[in-house]
Parts: sequence; structure tokens; C-alpha cells
Amino acid sequence: MLKTFPKGGIHPPENKLSADKKIEVLAIPKQVSIPVSQHIGAPAKVSVKKGDIVKVGQVIAEQGGFVSANIHSSVSGKVFKVDAVIDTSGYKKQAVIINVEGDEWDEKIDRSEDFIKDFNYSSEEIIKKVQEAGVVGLGGATFPSHVKLMPPKGTKAEILIINGVECEPYLTSDHRLMLEKGKEMLVGTEILMKALKVDKAIIGIENNKSDAISHLNSLLKDYKGITVVPLKVQYPQGGEKQLIKAVTGREVPSGGLPIAVEAVVHNVGTAYAVYEAVQKNKPLIERVVTITGKSVKNPGNYLVRFGTPVKDLIEASGGLPEDTGKIISGGPMMGKALNTTDVPVAKGTSGILIMPKDESKRRAFKPCIRCAKCVEVCPMGLEPFLLMTVAEKALIERSEKEDVMDCIECGSCSYVCPSDRPLLDYIRLGKNQVGALRRARSMK
Repeated sequence: MLKTFPKGGIHPPENKLSADKKIEVLAIPKQVSIPVSQHIGAPAKVSVKKGDIVKVGQVIAEQGGFVSANIHSSVSGKVFKVDAVIDTSGYKKQAVIINVEGDEWDEKIDRSEDFIKDFNYSSEEIIKKVQEAGVVGLGGATFPSHVKLMPPKGTKAEILIINGVECEPYLTSDHRLMLEKGKEMLVGTEILMKALKVDKAIIGIENNKSDAISHLNSLLKDYKGITVVPLKVQYPQGGEKQLIKAVTGREVPSGGLPIAVEAVVHNVGTAYAVYEAVQKNKPLIERVVTITGKSVKNPGNYLVRFGTPVKDLIEASGGLPEDTGKIISGGPMMGKALNTTDVPVAKGTSGILIMPKDESKRRAFKPCIRCAKCVEVCPMGLEPFLLMTVAEKALIERSEKEDVMDCIECGSCSYVCPSDRPLLDYIRLGKNQVGALRRARSMK
């Protein structure tokens, strides 16, 4: 029997429309807007000014704190201005806007197609390279990767888990990366193992990607200590806590981090970025992005330079469909709706989903009928109906007592609610309320 997490979960229609589409390189735009906050933590500090000439791979904003990441130019050209632009959050954030001239790269970057398997760096040297390259988690969380490679004092990692689940419907960028860059991703996994000083790694992949499972298994004879674990298709298995439980049986405690059970999780895209950072001296300047939707003419997977406007991706896929109702950054379950297609592609942009009008309208919500379906599917064992009620009434301490902060915002509760209640919206409100309460307490 295939492994999976034991608590809750759903299986929405997969709609992997672009799974058989090979990765194509998207043309470089005439101008890019590169946000300096593409990660969790402090924004990076801009280190260039209007009129500066930059090369591909040059640092344009330096890490702004312990939890932060360097930002590099994805193009060569002249800095047009430093200004605020709307990013995927819907808010204006500081960005470096560059007019593209040619495609001149930093000389230290190895641009050859040569595959480099061997490496001889210490753990500290690897962490330094990953940090300098601005690598962050590419599964969506965008947590700076070098921080994850330094477990807090008093803790240690025993196992590395590589997340190849990609359980969000529609998205296929990780799937294609495993098929087309499998060797590089496995070397990246070995590098991460060396950095963490562990001798065991598991790559978890859902069974709807059987070709990726077969491909990686065929390569594993050359990689000691790494195994591939096929998983039952079950959303939200890509959540760190759900994946750890599925492949190891260990349960991360409430409020705890994976390191509490001696595990560290990185995404397959992150493993590939680590390979490029360490073996090719290439900073994180681009990523694979899925562009998809039922009415999209040519769904596909593209390698996109950061700062490229989303509208360029849409144009490459055949243009915006006439029946477009909503454009989402990410998948339909955890993605965020965009209010403009000028938003730049950033490190956390795994996909752009264009939903037709008839599937994107919100229905009027009705009273709760106490069916408990939301409780049944919650992968964290919470009571979403109750969390919505206490958030609605601003009962903040009660929200905290009911562990609202454990919610991973997977949206399974809203998906199954027969009364169309906006459970996740209110739970997010509750989390914001409790977060503010905790910050106020810490100030006293």
C-alpha cells in the first residue's frame, strides 16, 4: 500500500494539463522589475542606483538580516529606477527596474551544459555558497535555504526529505524538472546532505508522476543514501508536516518545526537551484513556471527570468482567453488572485493559473449545517467551523487556544463545505489577530 499522511486530506481533480510539455525558455523582456523582497524575512537592501550598468548574476540587493536573501539581476542592462511595484501580494513593494541591454553574464558563472557530479566542499563552504546565491525554498514558502541548513543550537538533522509531491492541481513545474534535470537535482540533494551532515535522504513523489519516479529510480545507483518513496495522491501532501508524517511516520508537534523530529525538508526546485549555485556558481535568477488553465491555448512550462511581467507568460501561452474570470499566482488551492498582469515573476512563482468565469465565481454562503466535513478533511486535526466563528466574533484568545496558528491554509475545509462558507478567509483573519496579540505580548 502506498504511503500517505493519516489525518484528513482531499483529492480534487488533478488537471495536470501541461504535464507532458517540455520546459521552454521564455524570451527575455525589454524591461524587468525585480522585487527586493522575494522571500520570507527582511527585504534585501538595494545596492545599485539609477544609471548603474549591471550584468546577469550581479548582486543588486544584499541580504537584509539573518532571515533574508540576496537578490541578483536576472538580466544585463541599465538600472532605470528603484521604485515600488505591485507584486504577487497585491501590494506595492520596492523593486529594481532595469532596461535590458544584451545578455551579458557575470564571468564567474559557468554557463556550459556540462554536468558536474563531484564536489569537495565542506558543510560551511556549501552553506556560504547557497547564501551568496540567494537560494530560497521554491516550493512556495520562499524561506531562505541557508537558514534551513543551520539547525538551531541544541537540535540536529538526521534525515533530509526532498519534496517532489507537487499536490496542487494544475501545476507541473516540479514534475518537468524531475524528468528533465533529474541528475542535477540528485547532485543538489547530495550537496544538501553534506551541508546538513546527514547520510540519508528521501524524495517523496506522488504516484501520479510515475514517469518521474521511474526516471529518478533509474539514476539512483550512482547516489548513495538517497531513496525515492512513491506516495498516494492526497492533497495537501506537499505540506512539510504532512510529507514528514507520510515518509517517516514522525509527527511535528503543534507550533514546532520539522527539525523537532530531526528532519529538514527542501523542494526539488530548491535542490536544483543548490546544484546550480554550488557546481555552476549561478545565483538564483530564474525558475520554471507553469502557465495553465482549461481555456489556455498552449499550457506549458517555461524557464523565466525573475522580473519578467506575468503578461509575457500569458502571451507565450496564446494570450488571455476571452472567458477569463480570475488569474492566480500558484495553484487553485493555495494560490493568490492577481489584480494586474504587470506583476513580475519572482522566486515564489511556481505557476500562473487562468480560471474561466464559470469556475471562479464565489457563491453566496449559507448557514453552517453542522455536517463536520471541514473537520473530517483538516490535515491538522483542527475544527475549521469553530475557528471561523471565533475569528468572526474577534475572540482572539479563544482562537489561540483552539490552535488557529497550526492551520497550514491548504483550503481543504473551504473546498468541501456544502454551505460555501469562507472558512479559510476567516481562519486567516484569526491567524492575523493572534499574531498581532503575540507581538503585543512580546513588546511588554
